[in-house]
Amino acid sequence: MSYLIDHYSNYDEDARLGYKHGQVEFLTTMRYIEKYLIQDAHVLEVGAGTGRYSRTIADMGYKVEAVELIQHNIEIFRKQITSTQKINITQGNALDLGMFENNTFDMTLVFGPMYHLYTEADKHQAISEALRVTKRGGVIFVAYCIGDASILEDAFHRMKGSWVSEGLNNGKINPETFAITSQPQDIFELTRKEDIDRLMASFQVERLHYVATDMISRFLRESLSTMDDETFNLYLKYHYAVCERPDMVGLTHHSLDIFKKE
Repeated sequence: MSYLIDHYSNYDEDARLGYKHGQVEFLTTMRYIEKYLIQDAHVLEVGAGTGRYSRTIADMGYKVEAVELIQHNIEIFRKQITSTQKINITQGNALDLGMFENNTFDMTLVFGPMYHLYTEADKHQAISEALRVTKRGGVIFVAYCIGDASILEDAFHRMKGSWVSEGLNNGKINPETFAITSQPQDIFELTRKEDIDRLMASFQVERLHYVATDMISRFLRESLSTMDDETFNLYLKYHYAVCERPDMVGLTHHSLDIFKKE
């Protein structure tokens, strides 16, 4: 917990999503949210951070329940809520959504918690709670951080590969597969789609989409930052066309698993 408090007390999530490479992730995520929002939907966001998604959905006229663990994020979130936004914020943990009854929400968003859960048991519990509070036929969105993109970007693109070398030496990175084992002091749990597939195999759900929400956008951040609107919109069109292709999704920094409760 102390690692997360220190990290988010000195991190501006809204600013990250404001850069063009962050906008790709945000716009892609919202594109899929809008696809599954139904009339008068009741939406839950677990791990709401400073509320970028909750506020956007509330601006569309929906009622949003937001759960956030970090008090610093909640304080920023509250300051940005307008009088027209129907948002209720609760400080809480993705592992225990006991403040909500079963089958309450039409859509549940789990956008932050899986970044910071390091055991299979905790991940399973977070998914179980999200499913419990979602109505039958409702849609759940779960975001992940993917490890291979971090290795490619840090070690070989930005040539800051010391943590990769250290990971190979101390056993955090498998020397044959380069799969990463994260710990709380690393802040972020870095995973792979095969791990997500294994986790989800124990749940009776229908996967609707597996999306590379930012794909190679962070690799292209310098190029994206200088694009004019026409070129950026063309890039987005390309990105939307390929962000679910199985041969492309492994390159993403952030992924989104979207599934329906049966």
